[in-house]
Amino acid sequence: MSDAVLSANSTETAETADFTESIDLTDLTDPANTKSTDSLPLSARTALVTGASSGIGWETARLLAGLGATVLVHARSTAEAEDAVERLVAAGVRRDQLVELAADFTRLSEVAVLAGTVVKHYPALDLLVNNAAVMAPERCTLTDDGNGVSLQVNFLAAHLLSKLLRAPLAAAGDARVVNVSSSLHRTASMNWSDPHRVKKYSRVAAYAQSQLALTMATAEMAPAGSGVTAVSLNPGLCDTALLPLYGRVGAPAAEGAAAVVRLCLPTTTVVNGHYYEGGSVAATAPVVQEERSQRRLVKLADQLVGSRA
Repeated sequence: MSDAVLSANSTETAETADFTESIDLTDLTDPANTKSTDSLPLSARTALVTGASSGIGWETARLLAGLGATVLVHARSTAEAEDAVERLVAAGVRRDQLVELAADFTRLSEVAVLAGTVVKHYPALDLLVNNAAVMAPERCTLTDDGNGVSLQVNFLAAHLLSKLLRAPLAAAGDARVVNVSSSLHRTASMNWSDPHRVKKYSRVAAYAQSQLALTMATAEMAPAGSGVTAVSLNPGLCDTALLPLYGRVGAPAAEGAAAVVRLCLPTTTVVNGHYYEGGSVAATAPVVQEERSQRRLVKLADQLVGSRA
């Protein structure tokens, strides 16, 4: 596979929430800042950020750590995870707040191993940020699991993670799942009979479908009574590795990360299953709200991830 797993999702038009009004981003990146994390908003909380090797994912990890969280920094390989952590430390993050984790999401077995590692070492997980994404290849490409690359990396991995991490998320008491989606989901449709689009492939359609699936499945990631809240968002059009898909000028990745982190804060009120743009609830593709389609998608996703769920 020629396309690497990326750590940012771009979107089209929404204005990023002005997170800097309440958080001094400069203060969080100043290596001279030795302020104790005990009094910070996310102190004593643990967050897993997928696709945190660069872009919005890396900036999200930086901001969450700056707010006091212990951050599990996921990347595709051990080398990429270690490099991401080194850069975070160089940016002023305390090393004891960071844990590197590696898993190639084009292999569902590695997603399952990642989840098992988290469950073993972190009985309570406060935040799961499903940020990892890949630009769909030029040609239809299937993973060893038999799934389209973008569908598996961008959606099925998040679906599987949220199921396998349900126990530590529930144990946290007020955990949140934040899915980094895209406004492109509004242009998509689910190809139920050919979800990997083998018969008629378009890289834009494949990517948009993966974002539609992630947005549509968000509510299911926080079952009633679990104590977990799940939301999705458009972080705004940012200058990340996915920008060529949009062909426009993007804002700094830190701005997209600020929109993500705002939804992670316990002081931010969010509604389970809702989709956010610019800090407010926004309209989704109509199919996202259809309960029958939601159930159909969950059934399909369970079939595609197989026994690992």
